[in-house]
Amino acid sequence: MSLKRSIVIMALASLAIPASARHAVAQTQASPGQPSPPRYARPRIEINPAPLLHRRCIDWYELQYRPSGTVLYPQMRCWWVRG
Repeated sequence: MSLKRSIVIMALASLAIPASARHAVAQTQASPGQPSPPRYARPRIEINPAPLLHRRCIDWYELQYRPSGTVLYPQMRCWWVRG
């Protein structure tokens, strides 16, 4: 193999290595438009009451005083009842 041919092959190989490294890094980074996947799954809470129970709720609006001004804020209370 001639010296020129060896130099050309080594030059082409050295150009291909950084391109493949950039491609691998681009695949591992999330795109800016998509959120990254969560690291853990939040536990899901399931409530299965007895068949004779149901949930009763009341709601109302309450004034809350904040530094930015008074805010009308919704409130709710719920409880389980028989029936």
